[in-house]
Amino acid sequence: MNRSPAKTFQDLVVRQKAHQFVLAAYRLSDKFPQKEMYGLTSQFRRAAISIPANIAEGFRKRGRSDKARFMNIAQGSLKECRYYLILTGDLRYGDCQEALTQLEEVSKLLESYCSSILLHSDS
Repeated sequence: MNRSPAKTFQDLVVRQKAHQFVLAAYRLSDKFPQKEMYGLTSQFRRAAISIPANIAEGFRKRGRSDKARFMNIAQGSLKECRYYLILTGDLRYGDCQEALTQLEEVSKLLESYCSSILLHSDS
């Protein structure tokens, strides 16, 4: 599949899918107990938002290493979210399957996007 280069960060499929994950994270964390408002709820949401936010921020960076650094931060936030989903399941705060499936898709897309950045100077 041959796609034209993204003109804005909103055009990036990986950013779109990461945004959908954020929405799923909010829906899931809305069901957490009130006592988690300043704990797991806040941490999970912040990490989830960090994924598409760093993709967006890195999009306009000029150098490959700068772009790659922001994508790496997004990957770190993704791993953090994966842990929060494990914890959510273990605490029986909700069904994490939808969010885990979305997160896996974002992970694969982000890995591919990172590889593309490192291989091409005009990504």
